[in-house]
Amino acid sequence: MRKKTQLIHGGISRDKHTGAVSIPIHHASTFKQEGVGNFVYEYARTGNPTREAVEALIRDIEGGYRGFAFSSGMAAITSVMMLLSAGDHVILTDDVYGGTFRVMSKVLSRFQLEFSFVDTSSIEEIEKAIQPNTKAIYVETPTNPLLKITDLRATAEVAKAHQLLLIVDNTFSTPYWQNPIELGADIVLHSATKYIGGHSDVVAGLVVVNSEELGTKLHFIQNSVGAILGPQDSWLLIRGIRTLGIRMEEIEENTKRIVEFLQNHEAVSKVYYPGLAEHKGHEIHKKQARGFGGMVSFDVGSGEKAEDLLSRTKYFTLAESLGAVESLISLPAKMTHASIPPERRAALGITDGLVRISVGLEDVEDLIEDLAQALK
Repeated sequence: MRKKTQLIHGGISRDKHTGAVSIPIHHASTFKQEGVGNFVYEYARTGNPTREAVEALIRDIEGGYRGFAFSSGMAAITSVMMLLSAGDHVILTDDVYGGTFRVMSKVLSRFQLEFSFVDTSSIEEIEKAIQPNTKAIYVETPTNPLLKITDLRATAEVAKAHQLLLIVDNTFSTPYWQNPIELGADIVLHSATKYIGGHSDVVAGLVVVNSEELGTKLHFIQNSVGAILGPQDSWLLIRGIRTLGIRMEEIEENTKRIVEFLQNHEAVSKVYYPGLAEHKGHEIHKKQARGFGGMVSFDVGSGEKAEDLLSRTKYFTLAESLGAVESLISLPAKMTHASIPPERRAALGITDGLVRISVGLEDVEDLIEDLAQALK
């Protein structure tokens, strides 16, 4: 089954009882048992038919063993981290999403989990960071907001050699463009609020694991902690997934035009986009992904200039988040990555003048004209 067909016919694509091609939204919190222990569904935190449908769908399109739906991307990340124990050490990509950095460094560290943030685009840096108590490598590729690329195949080889879990945040690429489990990852996760939902109307997180053992462990955590996705939001994700392919293809076409415009604009000093031949990791990304996505960052030189730009756009909406049908614009240093200390942002290259855009589905000529007038 090819990817676009799988997005529509994967998982549980229709109601087996009525034949409805739109999965019903089951709002029930509990279910009648035919006898003690004789049931299909027991309690909605443990399992719900609508949630099961989106979990089966993400399992299929990511090519894993089992899928899980959580109440947010951060709930998904936190639940995956609960597979570990006090005293365990995790290696993470250095410029991860600010919320990921915050939960690791400010919350989970209080439970004696240890973290090292390294440049995972360098295999040597990953290997140098491995300690006797290291249990996992956590990677974003492309990263947020500098779009750095990690070689997933090479990282998977290192992980397996040291018996470590490889966890990949696949939010930016989506399962339409990149499938980390096929490249050797053990766990792949998404902020499904972004491209998978795709319409700025749902907050959700998805996880796919590559084995029965991990599936059993993560289901136990999901059921115990209870950070589950509700049936209405599960249905919204299914609806969003069905158009993921055509959205990602159109978004990428728009993005290519916008990147070309930005590269040739005198007010822009640097453009970050994996589709550029000069972008570090471009060739690696081409080998492990089928597309370059719709996220672009560019530097306009100062925080003052960046904020002036953000105040002038009409079609690029100033807002956090990404991956929706509408184009969004943000200032990472003061928005998505504000929780990262200034000195660390500076060391990573997240300058005050760095602007991040999420390209949407508007007419690309309107988007280019909007950036042109705002950059004057």
